Amino acid sequence: MTAPLDGIVVADFSRVLAGPLATMTLADLGARVIKVERPETGDDTRAWGPPYAESGMTTYFESANRGKESVTLDLTDPADRDRALELIARSDVVIENFRPGLFARLGFDWENLSAAHPGLISVSVSGFGLGAGADLPGYDFVAQAVGGLMHITGEPDGQAMKAGVALVDVLTGKDAVIGILAALRRRELTGRGSRVEVNLLSSLQAALVNQVSAHLGAGTEPGRLGNRHPSIAPYESLRCADAPIAVACGNDAQFAKMVAELGRRELAADERFRRNPDRVANREELVVELEAALIGDTAAAWAERLNRIGVAAGVVNSVGEGIALAERLGLDPVRDSVGDDGRRSRQIRSPLTWIPEVPVTVAAPPRLGEHDERVRAWLDEPA
Repeated sequence: MTAPLDGIVVADFSRVLAGPLATMTLADLGARVIKVERPETGDDTRAWGPPYAESGMTTYFESANRGKESVTLDLTDPADRDRALELIARSDVVIENFRPGLFARLGFDWENLSAAHPGLISVSVSGFGLGAGADLPGYDFVAQAVGGLMHITGEPDGQAMKAGVALVDVLTGKDAVIGILAALRRRELTGRGSRVEVNLLSSLQAALVNQVSAHLGAGTEPGRLGNRHPSIAPYESLRCADAPIAVACGNDAQFAKMVAELGRRELAADERFRRNPDRVANREELVVELEAALIGDTAAAWAERLNRIGVAAGVVNSVGEGIALAERLGLDPVRDSVGDDGRRSRQIRSPLTWIPEVPVTVAAPPRLGEHDERVRAWLDEPA
C-alpha cells in the first residue's frame, strides 16, 4: 500500500509546536518534509531543556520533529533566500508561523508565490489571526488564558489552571493538517492551490464544544468544576479506599448497573437520582452515597469490576502508567525512529492505524543542519 502522501513535498518554516506537529503528521503520512532552521540556533525548542534524550537533543524538540530533513538557511542572506524560494518552488505545501507579515516582508508573500506556483498550498499559523490580533505574541499558555480554557479548568474554589500539556498548540496543529489535506484534495479537483490560515484562539474556541455552546445557546457562563462534568453525573473522580477513581456514567442504564455493583441498587429508584438531570441537580448528595460504598475497596478493584459490567472507570495513571496500559491493550504505543547515523529516538507512534498497513519508515528527529549538504545539492540541481 502506497503511503497516502507519497510524493508530496513540504517546506516547513515553522517552529515550536503547532506547525512542527502538523508537518510531523504529514511526514507520518509519507510526505517529504524539509525543515528550514536558523543557522546556529535552529528551532526554539532545541534549547527547551531539560529533559534531554540520549541523542543530546531536548525531548521537547524530539516530540514534534521526527521524519524530517533539517537544512539551515539565513533568510536575510540573498543566496539563502534564493534557495528558500527554490525550495518553495519544488514544494506542494509551505507552512510558516512567523510573526504575521514577516514572512511576506522577507519576500515570501502569498500573492507572488501563488502567481509563480498556482498549485502551491500556503499555510499560516498564528496566535490570534492576521487582522487586529496580528501584533499579539502567540503562545499556548496565553491562548489558554484569554480564550477561556483556563477559566473552566481547576477546582471551583481554586485558581484557574492551564492544561498539563500545550493543548491549544496540539489542536491548532491538527486543524492545520485538516486544512492541508482538504487543500490537497481541492487541488486535485481544480488544479489550484489554496491559502490556509489557522490560529490558536480560533482552534481553542472551536474545541470548547459543549462549553462554548452553553454560552452561545443558553446564555450560561461555564465555570470551574474540577473533574466534574457540567451536564452528566456521576462523571467525575470519586474516593475509594486508597485513591480516587474516574467514573463516567453516560446514561441512566449505566448508572443502574453501577449502583447495583456497589450494592446500592435502591439508588437507581431514588427520585433524587433516577434520571441524569436529577443526579446533576443533587450531585453533592449523590457523591456522598457513592463514596460511602466505594470506600470499601481499592480504586483498581472497582475499576476492574465496573468496566466488566460496561461502566467506564479507571484509576488515575501517570504518563508512564498510561503507556504501560496501552502496551497491555495491544495498541503498540511506542516506536523507535532511527537517524542516518544510527541513533534511535523512542517516540509515541502516530495514532492512525491503517489496514493494510501503510509502509512509512519515519526517521529520528534531525540534528540541526543534518541534511544541509543533501538538500542544498538538490536545490542546486536543475528542476
